[in-house]
Amino acid sequence: MKEASLLEAKEIHKWFAKVHAVSGVSFTIERGESVGLIGDNGAGKSTLIKVLSGYHRPDKGEVFIEGKKVKIDFPARARALGIETVYQEQALVDLMSVARNMFMGREPVRRAGFLNKKKMHECMGVLDQMGLSIKSPDVIVRYLSGGEKQGVAIARAMYFKAKLVILDEPTRALSVKEAQTVLDFIGQLRQENVSVIFITHNLHHVYSVVERFLIMRKGKLVEDVKKEETSVEKLTEVLIH
Repeated sequence: MKEASLLEAKEIHKWFAKVHAVSGVSFTIERGESVGLIGDNGAGKSTLIKVLSGYHRPDKGEVFIEGKKVKIDFPARARALGIETVYQEQALVDLMSVARNMFMGREPVRRAGFLNKKKMHECMGVLDQMGLSIKSPDVIVRYLSGGEKQGVAIARAMYFKAKLVILDEPTRALSVKEAQTVLDFIGQLRQENVSVIFITHNLHHVYSVVERFLIMRKGKLVEDVKKEETSVEKLTEVLIH
């Protein structure tokens, strides 16, 4: 008997007033698989991932995790199911420490109600594992580079044992070196058998780290193609037509 996919979306629809932002989208994500979600502005990519992340409730359709139908009606529910989303604009809070960002919304506390800093400092293990040269968990995030910030956000997903990490434009506005660092982090997620959905406009970045592409246009999924069956040039052709 075939093992159930990690995630299966069936006929997902989302309207905003008269705008049909996501129209009957169905797809699967397998365990440890990395998938590129691409499409022009307004294609419905962000709305779709916000449905999977619990920020939007679908108007129609079903989501299954490991073969079990689930209701993802708020972000904490998505995280409890093993879905972590890293938004480029909202990955971290600049004025807080690395440790506070790692545990934001899930802060461990002692019986007296104080933060359990010893527990929070455990995050250094996964930061070191990812090759992030951050000297202390108390470093304020504003002093990190763009690539390091994305690395901390990805490390947070690894620390909490995410099954699926959704990355929304993780290399946007980064230097070439920082972008490569983030791509290397994505490779580490694959090595840990964590599934990845990578949303981006940069086809060269996404092509280097994913196995399959989901292509959206005007709210619909128009192609589901394996990497070996396409190329950056072919993907570009699909996007501009």
